[in-house]
Amino acid sequence: MMWRRRERPPEALVATLGPGERVLSWADTDGGAVIAATPAGLWWPEASGPRRMPWQHIDKVVWRDGRLIVIEADLVDELLLVDRPAVSAVLARPRDLPVTVRKRVAANIIRSELVTVAGGAVRFVGRRQPGRDGAVWWARLEPGTPDTDELRAAVRARIAILQAAPIAD
Repeated sequence: MMWRRRERPPEALVATLGPGERVLSWADTDGGAVIAATPAGLWWPEASGPRRMPWQHIDKVVWRDGRLIVIEADLVDELLLVDRPAVSAVLARPRDLPVTVRKRVAANIIRSELVTVAGGAVRFVGRRQPGRDGAVWWARLEPGTPDTDELRAAVRARIAILQAAPIAD
């Protein structure tokens, strides 16, 4: 039986990680950059250097035709998730990064529910947050739903109810 050493991630990437953070998986892009998954998030190459997208802020991941596409959301007023433009990269050596990313994103979402409101709909999403027990609840306005003070008050009230209820894992 042959023992193979597991490939090590590039030292330059490891040097950018936070204290105690470790690489779970990584891939080489066709542009010579590296994308990496850690327990805390997905490290994405940018012009200014790698940036970590926390798992709880990643809304959607698509792996198709050798391209990894990621949609990350910003959290507005600790209440609403608002999607950023999608980012994508062609992976020259994907290794197991696409599978790892999909599993991490899926495991992060505990529960999701769509609620009809005046003028549209709101999706409430309970997510795991690294280093925190239980779920954190945020909302996403469905397309066309107006962002009003009344709607935000209703969203806050619903989130308070969701936070108080136990979640079965």
